Amino acid sequence: MEHPVTTATVELRHYGHDDLPHIRQTLLDVHADAYADEMEDEFNQRFPWFVDHWGGHPGFACVVGYDDGEPVGFAYGAPATPGREWWREHLATAPADDSTFSVSELMVRPKWRKTGTAEQLHTALLESRPEALAVLLVDPDHPKVQALYETWRYRKIGNRQPFPDSPNFAVMLRELRFA
Repeated sequence: MEHPVTTATVELRHYGHDDLPHIRQTLLDVHADAYADEMEDEFNQRFPWFVDHWGGHPGFACVVGYDDGEPVGFAYGAPATPGREWWREHLATAPADDSTFSVSELMVRPKWRKTGTAEQLHTALLESRPEALAVLLVDPDHPKVQALYETWRYRKIGNRQPFPDSPNFAVMLRELRFA
């Protein structure tokens, strides 16, 4: 039974690379709840590797949302390596400032979906980023998620399949600073 959850009670906490040992299990627990029906999928089973990979980046940034001390979702990512932004292959001309923050994960537990929590987490993750752009991948089997990102000013610029067993994701790019 779903019940409405007000986003006013979600407390946002910011974490960085040095905090990963303290929040790693929280991220894994939220993922297990968010993907409970898809945990047999080998790609989803590798989530701990992705947490360690992204969390190992010195610029790793993470926002976790809590409702009465209970973790409800998170967003995390890290700056792209300058000159190696993988999204470049999808544009004929790169922007003058191509500094990029890669949004790796945005996940909300089922009970808190459709409450505005995802947007709060996403906004908190990006609001003070110094980079000019944000990039993320969206599973094409979730067109509503892609449409949601489009309302957040992302635009699809191509497709990318980063792993043989991963979906052929939509590559979405967004400007973080406007002239």
